[in-house]
Amino acid sequence: MTWRGSTTIKDRIFACLPYLLPLIEVFVFGEFLLRQFPVLQLLFLPLIPLLRIYYGVRYAGIIIFFALWLLVVRNEKINHFIRFNTMQAILLDIIIFLFSILTDVVGLIPTGGFAIQTLYTTIFIGIIAAVVYCVANSLLGRYAEIPAISDAVYMQVR
Repeated sequence: MTWRGSTTIKDRIFACLPYLLPLIEVFVFGEFLLRQFPVLQLLFLPLIPLLRIYYGVRYAGIIIFFALWLLVVRNEKINHFIRFNTMQAILLDIIIFLFSILTDVVGLIPTGGFAIQTLYTTIFIGIIAAVVYCVANSLLGRYAEIPAISDAVYMQVR
């Protein structure tokens, strides 16, 4: 749906970039899956330099979060399509943060090893699927509609 006007190729590419944040954040949850299927590690090989920079700089996550929020989402001069996708990437990142709290609580259970592995793998696959869906729609110039998340994004981005 492109109801806010047409999007250029440049807008589509810029709309995809914020999805690097949830992609990097969810990488921690992929440890069990990537250990079981080492071939999948080849897909994430291009992210290695970004992961080193991201985890090498203290507070990089919070700095990027607020930079995207203040400089992109709240800037009405930027195309709505880019602001929508940036806010959606931020919400996916918040969901990852909430899931990390959940996994910490489940980790307190003494025999929760299998539950943690299942939860980690489910979170990883779910966020990766959402990011791929959003990036594919962004490249096509369409708004990626994720139930509940997109509704919250529309409330924030006018």
